[in-house]
Order: sequence, then structure tokens, then C-alpha cells
Amino acid sequence: MKKWQCILCNFIYDEAAGLPDEGIPPGTRWEDVPADWTCPYCGATKADFDMIAISG
Repeated sequence: MKKWQCILCNFIYDEAAGLPDEGIPPGTRWEDVPADWTCPYCGATKADFDMIAISG
């Protein structure tokens, strides 16, 4: 599972957690998030997200 970060507001979409409050269940891969989905914080589109590497 990967994490994706909004380049405008730094919101992180975590594939493992999903966004159940927005109808996106845990385990939903980024490519399966609807194309018209927007960032819940700033309204950015999926094109405004980059995959991030989490060290640890």
C-alpha cells in the first residue's frame, strides 16, 4: 500500500486507510479512487497528488 500527498496542501491519502467518510473503503488503491475525486482539504484534483516514500 502506498501514500499519496497533495502538492497544494500536504494532505496525505493512505491506501491502507482509505477515506471511509467519503465512501472510499480501506485498501482502495490510488488508481481505483474515482477520477473526479478531489482533496477533502483544498479541492485539488488527483493530478495534484504525488506518491511519497515513507522511511522507517
